[in-house]
Amino acid sequence: MPREYLKKATLTSKSDASETKKIVRDILDDIEAGGDAKALEYAQKFDRYEGEILLSEETIAAAAALVPEQLRRDIEFSHANVKKFAEAQLSTVGNFEVEVVPGLIAGQKAIPVHAAGCYVPGGRYSHIASAIMTVTTAKVAGCKHIVAASPPRPGVGIAPAIIYAAHVCGADKIMAMGGVQGVAAMTFGLFGLPKANILVGPGNQFVAEAKRMLFGRVGIDMIAGPTDSLVLADGAADPMIVAADLVGQAEHGYNSPVWLVTDDRQLAEEVMRLVPLLIADLPEVNRENATAAWRDYAEVILCADREEMAATSDDYAPEHLTVQAEDLDWWLDRLSCYGSLFLGEETTVAFGDKASGTNHVLPTSGAASYTGGLSVHKYMKIVTWQRATREGAKPVAEATARISRLEGMEGHARTADIRLKKYFPDETFDLSANE
Repeated sequence: MPREYLKKATLTSKSDASETKKIVRDILDDIEAGGDAKALEYAQKFDRYEGEILLSEETIAAAAALVPEQLRRDIEFSHANVKKFAEAQLSTVGNFEVEVVPGLIAGQKAIPVHAAGCYVPGGRYSHIASAIMTVTTAKVAGCKHIVAASPPRPGVGIAPAIIYAAHVCGADKIMAMGGVQGVAAMTFGLFGLPKANILVGPGNQFVAEAKRMLFGRVGIDMIAGPTDSLVLADGAADPMIVAADLVGQAEHGYNSPVWLVTDDRQLAEEVMRLVPLLIADLPEVNRENATAAWRDYAEVILCADREEMAATSDDYAPEHLTVQAEDLDWWLDRLSCYGSLFLGEETTVAFGDKASGTNHVLPTSGAASYTGGLSVHKYMKIVTWQRATREGAKPVAEATARISRLEGMEGHARTADIRLKKYFPDETFDLSANE
């Protein structure tokens, strides 16, 4: 049977961003031209904050003292897990060399970028975990200078737990500046900071647009849209847990899509009954976000079998993908398009978001069809090198000269010719272009 939509979204996460683009472009141009003073002007306007921009050691220590002991232990636990996973990722990238032809050796070298700018949201929710995810991976990758920027609250500053997390995870500087102005300050090297080589971390639509516009002059982790999550569940799944997982992700924002894909109509109908009840029990802000997300963006899709469920999931390429179904190994082998995969009832997206070790900065809006999430690899340049003996260069130079001439690139060809003439003066070579 074809996919049956028991609930169909009335909106999509892609909206007209033309106004956002203009606002962001104007701010970036202003700050690039006006430097520190213009960035401070925007900080006062949008953050409504006039305090310390680059936090001193005394400010960091004072903030740490305000963090409850249990929360400090939780932050340290999460940091240790993310660090352990990032170190394992790092071990998969190495330097090597190989003799391509006798006498010509080529190699690969992994070099971390020098300066990383980590954006940590702090508006509606204090994203402590984002500080852990972005700063820790940059540190493990080997970045020499790491800035964590987070929007301060009016008259208060950055949430103490964010400050503590960024400090524990290895940030060299913590900047109390959010939004486009924070991103611009890291990119342009304001306030005495080195210019960022890469910008990472989630943010609102203005932060995302600023990163998109700056990409090219600076690297970015990805262009992120609203967070999205998909649950694959069969008849063996617990409908209450499925519903709770959907609601837990819908609270991110009014435009955060959540999708249920199942081959069991009874389960689908029960989840659809439970979700509004669970949403109604949330605190006010969370309830408003989840209500709008479920009403306007959520979908419930009924499929014929697990193969069609898997195909549907791959089509959506969700940021977060949860499987609550039998035969987890089959799903692990079959699924191919997701930012991060959560197998079985015993794990959930929130674990990955906060403390289990995998990174929560992930591709959204279908981008998981072509890219993964934030990792140590994002902070590294994989570069190549080569060296050769004269005999090793000989066949390569011959091929290069002929290919270059066939392409019409005579200057390229002559760089090979001159070497052959110097190294092998007594030999004659056919270096003409023959189609």
